[in-house]
Parts: sequence; structure tokens; C-alpha cells
Amino acid sequence: MIDKNPSQHQDPTAKSSVVRLEIDGDLAFIVIDNPPVNASSVAVRSGLLEAIQHVSAAPGIKAGIIIGAGSTFVAGADIKEFGRPPAPPELPTVLAAIEACPKSVAAAIHGAALGGGLELALACDARIALADTIVGLPEVTLGIIPGAGGTQRLPRLTGIATALDLVTSGRRIGAREAAKLGIIDHVVDGKSLHDGAAEFVRTLPGKRIVADLVVPPETDEAIAQAEQSALKSGRGREAVSEAVKAVKSAATLPVREALAQERAAFQQLRDSEEAAALRYNFFAERQAGKLDGNAKPLPVKTVGIVGAGTMGAGIAAVCAAAGLDVILVDANAAALEAGKGRVSTALTDLHRVGKLKVPSAEDAAAHVTYAGDIAALTGVDLVIEAVFEDLRIKTDVLERLAATVRADAVIATNTSYLDLDQLAEATSRPHDVIGLHFFAPVHRMRLLEVVRGAKSDPAALATGVSLAKTIGKLPVVAGVCEGFIGNRIYAKYRAQCEYMLEEGALPQDLDAVMEDFGFAMGPFAVSDLSGLDIAWATRKRKAASRDPRERYVGIADRICEMGRLGRKTGAGWYDYSAGSGRGAVDPIVTELVRAEARKQGRPQKIFAKAEMQGRVLGAIVNEAALLLGEGIARSAAEIDLVLVNGFGFSKFRGGPVFQASRKTSSEIDAMVDAAGQATGFGFRRGDVAALLADIAG
Repeated sequence: MIDKNPSQHQDPTAKSSVVRLEIDGDLAFIVIDNPPVNASSVAVRSGLLEAIQHVSAAPGIKAGIIIGAGSTFVAGADIKEFGRPPAPPELPTVLAAIEACPKSVAAAIHGAALGGGLELALACDARIALADTIVGLPEVTLGIIPGAGGTQRLPRLTGIATALDLVTSGRRIGAREAAKLGIIDHVVDGKSLHDGAAEFVRTLPGKRIVADLVVPPETDEAIAQAEQSALKSGRGREAVSEAVKAVKSAATLPVREALAQERAAFQQLRDSEEAAALRYNFFAERQAGKLDGNAKPLPVKTVGIVGAGTMGAGIAAVCAAAGLDVILVDANAAALEAGKGRVSTALTDLHRVGKLKVPSAEDAAAHVTYAGDIAALTGVDLVIEAVFEDLRIKTDVLERLAATVRADAVIATNTSYLDLDQLAEATSRPHDVIGLHFFAPVHRMRLLEVVRGAKSDPAALATGVSLAKTIGKLPVVAGVCEGFIGNRIYAKYRAQCEYMLEEGALPQDLDAVMEDFGFAMGPFAVSDLSGLDIAWATRKRKAASRDPRERYVGIADRICEMGRLGRKTGAGWYDYSAGSGRGAVDPIVTELVRAEARKQGRPQKIFAKAEMQGRVLGAIVNEAALLLGEGIARSAAEIDLVLVNGFGFSKFRGGPVFQASRKTSSEIDAMVDAAGQATGFGFRRGDVAALLADIAG
């Protein structure tokens, strides 16, 4: 811990409001106090430079120690400065002053030293840290590289191969691992960081400028292997290839030349389209979990789940992986037994990728108990129904849950399409009801739509958002409508693709074009993966109320009627009988598509890629505008978060709405017009200008 009442006095010459000097005998503690995370803003940089100059000149000071006030050291750059040229003094200037200081300067680290925070520490002569500290250089995750010496100083401590891994992955590591790698010089145990740092600094023999060190020797094979691994993981991203080049230059170029090249690459990448897209997502994620008002989430330690199918078991697994106690209920004994296997498989997968908050998959599994009756849920803090997507079945389950769980328990439904308000009214306690729409596979998909009903209590909604964060999900708040945000937009996207099937395109053509546009998989490959039966059931449910004037494409129905429900049946839009992961183009589907097109009598054409993508983007952007205008979505950026994290659009391209914002208004209008003309009766035009203005704002 940090001693909040050290035996120092504040130096009256310190002028910065966010950096102060506290003198402790012959040591000067340079305290960064820029809450909440001590970001390296221009004020911090100015204050540090002033403090270092004071330490350099003061005759009674033997060494300086840079330390963070509050709960962290320096957790990175000031996000308010993202996307803008940095104001002087820039961080390299501050770090050069630390190295030029005739006296030792150490970094005393707690909490996090990330990005520029770690670069600041690396410029010091020593690094002392509390045991629970994390350090890292995550710049590549924002489409840039470290720009203040991180690619040059780090490999001089760790070697090139390790630095390649850390810089190109953006991986965060703990203090003890960092100490083994040579990044941290001393881990403090059993005393305050202030005292531990002071003791260690007094043992320093003098300056140890990391930039002047020789890169540790390594085999060419080790470096080549690390480079190959980094480039493979980076999948051609410019930031990764530039990071590799910069780190390797530490062993081949004079340090000042390498630092200049690093800075130039950083500045070039900072202005790139990819960096802009990643910053956009970064800010959107920071806002996504914030709610208006002062409602406090209710404590959740035990979660009840009804339904041990794919969704219910997945939800149970992610809750248990977070250390929550789970009661999974299913009245069908065989389904409950199968659910145990699904939970075990998901936990094993989560353990493999390092996403358990408990020591092992076995420890997580011990948090799950299984029951055959809802009566087992009387003591849970929050309950989630995850039964079949049928209004009657879900209504019955929710009525029973409302009569069973505690009066202060939150009741959630995992419905994908059904009317949350109608379900909530059936419980007689609608204020306790929210939607928690998970995406499959639950243990892999990051998105969680937290749905606010008309009568949902703010505390219940806050509890849903808090639970999402606890289990490692990205919460996006949505209002009530058919499909909420993601599925409502996806329905329009998929419909536009199906229209084009009637007009001459084939599934494999559209899938390839949509992947080129930015989706990880095209709509027909996605349908095969998730199963065609869910959307088919929805279409059949809505058939009686569908206006006969609406354009309706029956191709997907014909495929389902053939028993082709996707990968799980060995065939859907594609043929999976040969065991191919992506499936093979099937002549049966090609002929069916052509036959249905002939039956409709629509003119056939050969589509250009730009027209396909334009029609889809027009449909997505128009529906997004309607969602924003109706208050279903809170912002354009959150709509993109849903499409990136729930539907596989590339985060490196920001999202479809972000992509639309890079086009002219006339281009977007033409795309929306084309989508509207293809849709015909029932098409509603949204205020696209307001949607795009929301991004600009």
C-alpha cells in the first residue's frame, strides 16, 4: 500500500497543480496527482519536467522518486488528448530530462503503469513496484506503437524476443513476471510503497540509464520465431509490423536514431484511419457502462438460471468463471445432465484462454449446483430465464419465478426478440424485470445487451450492467423493440442480402463481399453457424401479422423445409457433409435460389461489389438512425459496439456507422435510397444526418 501520511513535507517551490514535490530527508518524492488514473496530460508532463529540473538543481536532494497519488501510478495517456497533436512538453522531452538529471530518478509503481506510464518508468534509473501492480504497452490495441521510447528501452531490459511479444500483443503482466523479465528491479512486500522505494533507492550506486544499455544477446532463431509469431497474430496490421520494425531496430541502430524513427512511426500511425476507428471504439466502450442518475446496483453473489440448454449453460459457465455461485435449473433431467457437460466444456475453454477469475476450471465448476425445480431459486440475488424462445413458455417461467424468488431479487429474461414489457407484466412485478440478451456462444461473445423495460427500476438496470462487467461482458443498454439493437439491424441487413438473392446474387457471393466489407463472416455462413431454425421460428410467429404488401423472400424457408438447419444438421446454405469448417457451395442451394428468383419474376443482374456493400450499408445505417431516433439505442457509437462485438464487424474499421461517417452525405443518401427501393412497401426512412452528427459530436 501507499503510506498516506509519509514523513515528508511539501516543497513550496512546486507550482504544478497535478504534480507536487514532497521532500523526505535527502529524497524528493515527485507525486503525480491527476485523478482518476494519473493520465499523462500536458499538465502532468509540465509538472514532471519542472520537478525534475528542481531535483537536478537542489543541492540537498540525492535522488528523486516518481510516485502516483491515489490508486495507481500512470495508467496511460490522457484520453482527452487522443486524436490531437500532443501539446508541449511532449513525453519524450520529459523522459530525456529524467535521463539527463545528474541524480538517480526511480519510479515507485502501484496499480498500473501502462503505455506512457510504463515508458515514463522505463526512462527512470530504477523501478520499484507493489506486488499487485500491472505493467504493459497496449498501444497496438489502439492502432499505434509506443512513441516515447517503449520499443527501445524495453528490449534493453528483456531482450528483443520478449519485447516483440509484449509490444505487439499489448499484453499486461504482473509485477512478479515483470521482475523476472528485468522490467521491475524490486517488488515491495510487507511495507508501504513509499518506505520500500525509499529503502531501495538509497542502495542505488548511481545513474543507470536504460537507453544506454546494450541489448541482451539472443539467437537469431529466437528473434525470428518471435517476429513470425507477432506478424501472424497481427494479421497484416500496420501497427504490428511497425512495432516489430521498431523493436528490432534497438539491436541495430544508435539509440537516438531509433528513438527518432519510433516517434515518426508513432505520429504517422496516430493519424491513420485504423487508429481513428480504434479510438472511436475505445471511447464508446468507456461510455457504454455508464448510466444516467445515481441508482446503485444491488449486490449479486448468487445467480439462478432456468434452462440448461446452450444459452443457459453458457451463462452459468461465465458466471461461475467470475466466482459467482450459480444454481442451474431444468425440469428435464436429460437436459440438465447435458447442461453439465456444456458448462464443463465452456469452463475448460475459458481456462485455456485465461479468462477465469478463479484458480481452475474445477474451482469454477464447484460454484455451480444443479436442480430440477425452480423452488431451488428462493435465495438467489438475480435470476435469468434462458428457456426456448416462445412467448407462452417464457411467460409461464417468469410468472413462476416472480412467485418464487425473493422480493428484492432482479428477474431477467434472455429473450432475443420477444416483447420484454409484455413478459414483465406477466410477473406482476415489472419493476424488477430487465432483459439480459447474451450472444452465442456465451463464453466467447463479449456483448451483452442490457434491456430496460418501460417499468424497469433503475437499480435493476444498474444491477444488470454491473453483472455484465463482473462476468467480463461489454454491456450496451437498449430499449424494448423487436430484436433490440443487434438483431433488429441484423434482420434488415439479412433481408437486404436475401433481396439480392432474388435479383441474381448467390449466397457465396454475398458472404465474400460482406467479409471484404468488414464482417468476420457473411450472413449466410452466420446463419448456418447459429442455426436456421431460430429465425425460421420467428418468421412463422410473425407470419399471421405480416402485411401481404411487404416484400418477403421465401428462400430461407424452403431451405429449412428441406431439413437443412445449418451446421448442426450437416447442411444449410452450405454443405458440411465433408467436414469442412466453412462448408462447400452446394448446387442444390444454387438451383433453389435460381428457381425461387424465377418464380418471383424479378429481373436478374450481375452485382458489382460496391453495389452489394452499398445496399447493405444503406439498410444498416437507416435502421440505426431509426433506433437512435426512437430512443432504443443511446448513441451511434453504441450501435457500432453491438455490431462489432455481437456480429463480428471489424473493430479496426470502427463499425458500419463509423464507416458511413467517412462518406459524403450524397453517397449515404444514395445507399439508403437503394435499400429503400429494394425494400418497397413499409420502408421507413430514418434521420441519417442526425445519426452521423451523433458520431461527429
